[in-house]
Amino acid sequence: MPILAILAAASLCVGPVHDGDTIRTCGGERIRIANIDAPEMRNSPKCRDRRRNGWCDYDLAIRSRDALAAFLAGGKAKIHRSGKDRYGRTIATISVRGRDAGEYLIAQGLARPWR
Repeated sequence: MPILAILAAASLCVGPVHDGDTIRTCGGERIRIANIDAPEMRNSPKCRDRRRNGWCDYDLAIRSRDALAAFLAGGKAKIHRSGKDRYGRTIATISVRGRDAGEYLIAQGLARPWR
């Protein structure tokens, strides 16, 4: 297996969970979970400016954030980085015990597929 593939699917030290689709690593790297959209938290600029089309269900946002934190606490997290977004966040899939975090949140009704 090439060294880049090994590094791309490395273990992840999870820091703060910002919302249902964004976390920080222990080292401060901002990670945006690929292929999902979770509701925005109350302080999101996307909710202050309706032209930005934020999903502004604040109660669901809290549930989504808390569910992601609990999911990530359930075992050793693995990350597969795929690039950066326009805000400089790393785009990645994250899994715990072989289960994809994004798919989990979508199945729980706490996120939706990215469109």
